[in-house]
Amino acid sequence: MTDDCTCCEQQEKLHGRALLLSYFTVGYNVLEGVASIAAGALAGSVALVGFGIDSFIESISGGVMIWRFSQRGLTQAEETKVEAKAVKLVGWSFFILAAYILFEAAKKLLDREIPQPSLFGIIVAAASLIIMPLLFVLKQHTGRKLGSHSLVADSRQTLACTLMSAALLLGLLANKLFGLWQADPIVGGFIGIWLVREGIETLRRRELCSC
Repeated sequence: MTDDCTCCEQQEKLHGRALLLSYFTVGYNVLEGVASIAAGALAGSVALVGFGIDSFIESISGGVMIWRFSQRGLTQAEETKVEAKAVKLVGWSFFILAAYILFEAAKKLLDREIPQPSLFGIIVAAASLIIMPLLFVLKQHTGRKLGSHSLVADSRQTLACTLMSAALLLGLLANKLFGLWQADPIVGGFIGIWLVREGIETLRRRELCSC
């Protein structure tokens, strides 16, 4: 009986942590999006504006997780059904993000849209490179302990944000220091392809998982 109570308490703590991480993800991505779009507007940088829109798209995944972990008092069958739906929604959010990134990457290369140097933009990208890897690790750890495939999938969305931040920072620095404006759209294209792969694997995992 004591073991059951301890297990329930641990599950409650993990659920609470998962919900807190999801709220933080949405809040941070919204702030990051606003800051990036503001910096992009000031610098005339399409890359920064695109990164800001990307942050808003990524908040979809966090919003799905808030919905997922707000569901309480469910039976095992209901829990499994909600979990499967959450994984499916997160999986499709990968495709939404990938489509946007690939479109922007191709557009920048074809139209020669050169991102302008922006110190504020570099700070935003650098901050994301510090915060997002930590958030990724926390989500991975919590999701695995909960046995939540949807939270693990969402953690990979956070990892994608880290890679996007690295691509943005690389593009801004390469343009500022060496005039290599092509770096940003090329790296973005590779990330877009990676996201398509992740979306396919996430949807496949939903079909095969046993929650």
